Amino acid sequence: MKQQLLIVDAYNMIGNWPELNHLKQTDRLPQARDELISMLTEYKKITGLNISLVFDAMYVPGNSKSYRQADLEIIWTSKDQTADSYIEKYAGEKQSRVLQVTVATSDQAEQWVIFSEGALRVPALELRHRVKTALKDVRHTAVRTQDLGAVRKSPWNDDQLSALDQYRQQLERNHVKHHHK
Repeated sequence: MKQQLLIVDAYNMIGNWPELNHLKQTDRLPQARDELISMLTEYKKITGLNISLVFDAMYVPGNSKSYRQADLEIIWTSKDQTADSYIEKYAGEKQSRVLQVTVATSDQAEQWVIFSEGALRVPALELRHRVKTALKDVRHTAVRTQDLGAVRKSPWNDDQLSALDQYRQQLERNHVKHHHK
């Protein structure tokens, strides 16, 4: 089976995910970036996907840089390069017989280049749905596990407890018989 790499057009997600777009629209872009990184970090933990998150330098001027944060690869393009052009080139370099690249973007122009490289595309709202569903499923499982733990403190199931109780009663009867002899 091919390894998977998810390349995320960060500002495209921020612009299309309502909760992140709200932060951006209220002059809290750094908080929107942090929230996206946080959600994708959790998603990576759940799915095991390799994730590269690409930010345009248009909002944060400076040199291109790449680093790992919370087990994600965070890439900032240089100020004269768009995230779209970086992602198109990066997806083409990474896509191979052993690595399936999926690009998360809702940019229509970008998708045709991505497809021509053999990569797959997931629209922004579809990725949001996948992330939210994965996080909800994990939380639901965690709550169910906690509930089971609260209900059952004993490592024994009902049949085992019944058998143990029968053994206990049998031992008590045998003990009483031996003391009365």
